[in-house]
Amino acid sequence: MLFKQQALLRQKLFVLGSLAIGSLLYLVARVGSLDRLQPLCPIDGRFGTRAQDEIPLRALQFKRGLLHEFRKGNATKEQIRLHNLVQQLPKAIIIGVRKGGTRALLEMLNLHPAVVKASQEIHFFDNDENYAKGIEWYRKKMPFSYPHQITIEKSPAYFITEEVPERIYKMNSSIKLLIIVREPTTRAISDYTQVLEGKERKNKTYYKFEKLAIDPNTCEVNTKYKAVRTSIYTKHLERWLKYFPIEQFHIVDGDRLITEPLPELQLVEKFLNLPPRISQYNLYFNATRGFYCLRFNIVFNKCLAGSKGRIHPEVDTSVITKLRKFFHPFNQKFYQITGRTFNWP
Repeated sequence: MLFKQQALLRQKLFVLGSLAIGSLLYLVARVGSLDRLQPLCPIDGRFGTRAQDEIPLRALQFKRGLLHEFRKGNATKEQIRLHNLVQQLPKAIIIGVRKGGTRALLEMLNLHPAVVKASQEIHFFDNDENYAKGIEWYRKKMPFSYPHQITIEKSPAYFITEEVPERIYKMNSSIKLLIIVREPTTRAISDYTQVLEGKERKNKTYYKFEKLAIDPNTCEVNTKYKAVRTSIYTKHLERWLKYFPIEQFHIVDGDRLITEPLPELQLVEKFLNLPPRISQYNLYFNATRGFYCLRFNIVFNKCLAGSKGRIHPEVDTSVITKLRKFFHPFNQKFYQITGRTFNWP
């Protein structure tokens, strides 16, 4: 009797083991098949509406393997030709602002299958030496993409550099321009914090924020301090409006992108005439980091660099009040020009 029970038990264990192995093999095969899939994503609006303008989504293997080789410069001309890939000038540029959330915006837009990002800041239009190398040098700095994907780069120095609007206009007068802004005083303190951290890494001393932001002779806001000047958004935007109509700009709420990113990304999708593809599935809150991270698929997740979300130093409340009062009329004009109002104090 005992022998029969043991034999029956072994038989059950064998069946259960076979089922487990079979399930595992199915999952492996399923993930492998995802690497081979390239479903189609139609692009509406000005970037293509015809059936032949449909865009292959980036398959897992392409994203993690072949595209990586392209970026390293290891791909052959035959591989590039077979995949119908090109390096194209950007159809949209994130022009600013510094410490407004430009990196977060670029990485989040890269979730869209029709968007391909330049990994590094190119600094083509704001750097005279780079600009002198010509537009083909700039194109070669762009990532490989399918012909109807949208290449986007970001260089926040563009927004405040005087020569840039005219230079970009000469390249493409109909380009779409993205500006991401935060509450001006918060942005200025964040700007200071990044510089302070760089000084501390080199064991250098640095002035306190209050001493830089306030002119000691007049006790008024120091408009010569770059962190303050950058936060006067309307002054810089007016220079851009000499070349581009306001309809070619989209203003992104950098504060909201931190706490509630999806609605902001959906507004950008609409501005770029892209079909809605970014969903809540692509964004998950990382409690440890205190920020939203990105989910591209069941395999590939990504969080922003650890340098994001630096702790700001404590700033004298009277200085904060003085800065907010200073920025207030500029903010009101910025709301009026852009048609977007923020709850800035």
